Amino acid sequence: MTDDALVDRLSRLPIWRRPVTLTPLTGGLTNLSWAADDGVEKFVVRCGDDIPVHHVFRDRERAASVAAHSAGLSPEVVHVEPDIMVMRFIEGRTFVEADLRANIDRLVPLLRTCHREVGARLAGPPNFFWVFHVIRDYARTIAAGGSPFAAEVPRYLEAAQSLEAAQAPMPVVFGHHDLLPGNVMDDGKRLWLIDWEYGGFGTPMFDLANLSANGNFDQADDARLLDAYFEGRVTEEVRRSFRAMKAASALREAMWAMVSDIHLQIPGADYKVHAREYLRRFDDLVAGHEAVAVT
Repeated sequence: MTDDALVDRLSRLPIWRRPVTLTPLTGGLTNLSWAADDGVEKFVVRCGDDIPVHHVFRDRERAASVAAHSAGLSPEVVHVEPDIMVMRFIEGRTFVEADLRANIDRLVPLLRTCHREVGARLAGPPNFFWVFHVIRDYARTIAAGGSPFAAEVPRYLEAAQSLEAAQAPMPVVFGHHDLLPGNVMDDGKRLWLIDWEYGGFGTPMFDLANLSANGNFDQADDARLLDAYFEGRVTEEVRRSFRAMKAASALREAMWAMVSDIHLQIPGADYKVHAREYLRRFDDLVAGHEAVAVT
C-alpha cells in the first residue's frame, strides 16, 4: 500500500467524529505512526504488519496494550483493525536517555506494576520472551541475510552462551522488554509505558537490565535500580546475573538493528549506526562482566 493510500485509509476510520487531521510522528524504528485530531479528541494511530523476524505479532501486541491500559500503565486502545491500532493521545514529553537515569525512583514502580499485574489481565495467547533465544534466532537471520556484521556472529553466540549461564533463577512475570527512552512518556504528573510489541512472559531481570543498558547507567545507577526493585535484598548472585543480562540486552539491541537493516525500511532509521552504538555498549559491558567474574 502506498503512503497516500494508507493515509486515505486512515482518514476513513469509523471512529472519527469529524474530518480528521493526520500528522506523521517521527522517531519510530519499527512502525509508522500518526497523531490524529478529529476536532473532538486527539489519538495516536500505529500502523504495522507482523514482523516474524522480530517475533512481533500484532494481535499479541494489541492484547498486551489492552492489558497494560487495564493495569494503568498505557493509554487506552480505542480501535483495532488489521495492521492498525488507535490509542488515546498522551499530552506529554517523550523521554531521552538522560531521563531514564534521572527517574529511576519513578520507573521502578511502573516495572513492578507491569510485572505483577499485566500478565493477570492479559487475554488470549501469550508471547514468551527469553533474550538468549532471540539472540540465537537473530544470529541465523543475520548469517542468512548477507549482513555486513555476519562474520562476527560466532563471537556473539559464544558470549551469549556465557551470559546465559550466569542467569539466576527468577520468577516468571510479564515484561515490557523494549525499555528504550522513546517508550517512556511523562505527562507532568506521571509516567506512561508505550509500545508493547515485545511484551511477553519472561523474568524481571531483562526489563531491569534493558532499562540500564538503554539508559547507559553507571554502577551507582545500577545499584540504585536493583536496590529499589528488590527493596534492599540484592544478593551477589543477583548482581552477577544482572551484569550478564545487561550485556545480553545490549547485544540483543545491536542484533535487532542488524536484522532490521536487512528486513525493514522505515524512513529516517539508520540501523547500522544503531547496531554499532549498541555493539560498543555490549563490548564494554561483557568486558566488565568477565573482569568481575575473574576476580
